[in-house]
Amino acid sequence: MRISEILRTFAQFLKRTMKFEELNIEEALLEGLRAMNFKETTPVQEKTIPVVLEGRDIIACAQTGTGKTAAYLLPILNMLCKGDHAADTLNALIMVPTRELAQQIDQQLEGFAYFLPVSSVAVYGGGDGVVFAQQQRALLSGVDVAIATPGRLLALLAMGDIDLSNVKFFILDEADRMLEMGFIDDIMQIASYLSKDRQTLLFSATMPPKIKELAKKILNNPAEVQLAVSKPADKIKQSAYICYERQKIPIILDIFNEKTPERVIIFSSSKQKVKDLYAAFLRKGLKVGQMHSDLEQSEREAIIRSFKNGHTNILIATDIVSRGIDIEDIELVINLDIPRDEEDYIHRIGRTARANSDGQAITFVSESEQAKFRRIEVFIEKDIEKTPVPEHLGEAPEYKPSEYRSSPHNKGRQNFRRKPGNSGGNRDNRKPNNRHKKGRGKQTEK
Repeated sequence: MRISEILRTFAQFLKRTMKFEELNIEEALLEGLRAMNFKETTPVQEKTIPVVLEGRDIIACAQTGTGKTAAYLLPILNMLCKGDHAADTLNALIMVPTRELAQQIDQQLEGFAYFLPVSSVAVYGGGDGVVFAQQQRALLSGVDVAIATPGRLLALLAMGDIDLSNVKFFILDEADRMLEMGFIDDIMQIASYLSKDRQTLLFSATMPPKIKELAKKILNNPAEVQLAVSKPADKIKQSAYICYERQKIPIILDIFNEKTPERVIIFSSSKQKVKDLYAAFLRKGLKVGQMHSDLEQSEREAIIRSFKNGHTNILIATDIVSRGIDIEDIELVINLDIPRDEEDYIHRIGRTARANSDGQAITFVSESEQAKFRRIEVFIEKDIEKTPVPEHLGEAPEYKPSEYRSSPHNKGRQNFRRKPGNSGGNRDNRKPNNRHKKGRGKQTEK
């Protein structure tokens, strides 16, 4: 065999994707994977599952959309289905930042565990007293896996009788988002109820210093898995409007006057903007839904169902859903505001161009957001196309990120203008109660 052929064969081997059948997992679990058409592992699953099966703690950095949910669910289900655990008691506890993510993970777990004798419950706030009682009964009866938001779990623990001492697997999903939302004390309090002999898995989309500090406190000699943050898919056509804040909604309405895409998610950092745009779309007779923390849980669930089944084709939402909803066929993503960091931008626009389809992402950039937007361009190593603001909507600022600072101290700065056409965060919205220290509340939507 020639050296070139050997090298080619070796390169193909390196690119080869591992199949689930090659992992040391039970046949009943493989049946569930086949039923869901899961054949090959993603990189995070390939690197993580064997380590978890060895019983080691792990800290993994992988962004949304990489298959990290299956990376921890599959080995846990595999170990639970072997029966080597206490009966009639909680064995696995998965902590998540939002109720939407809790529901999504619970649904995925049900699919994986279809042929397994494993039970689960999603534990989250926002429901009535009946829902609270149902969640309490499930935990008291000894459900195998609980997927919980910190606030609701602590509320249930405060009622007494719920035992976490037999939990063998403790998983923190979206750990960076939980810390951003102010849940670190809650997490540490929950961890204090658990056995020190547990296996702890921490998954995070980013790895700031606070995550590493948390890992040192609750993990024991963890293995580390870190995947580079992916750049946006090439099939996503990215563009931006450099505009004044007051021009954002008029521009969106102008876009939808020409053509209404079939499947759209519009993200905003402000729930008031979500409400304003929702009202404007209703006046235009569009099939639209809104998602923010002022809605009751039953309302939010109905809106998601309506969007998933196609009765609603536009969803306007705060970042409450940016990492917590799995919807594949999004045609267009609009950022009404710049996300808080560069990786969140990738999370948001990654909702489109899935399953080898094309997609579009449009971002609106006000004067105060120009510096943040430029950091996104540097991060993804691409100058995003700038679309001129329609002339009938007036003049717009030039794109000069070095001149504008995303800081309130810049209010007196000179406004640079150009002529039109010449442009180049479930969060549980809860008040802190007596359990929390004075002055420390949970982050909420604006």
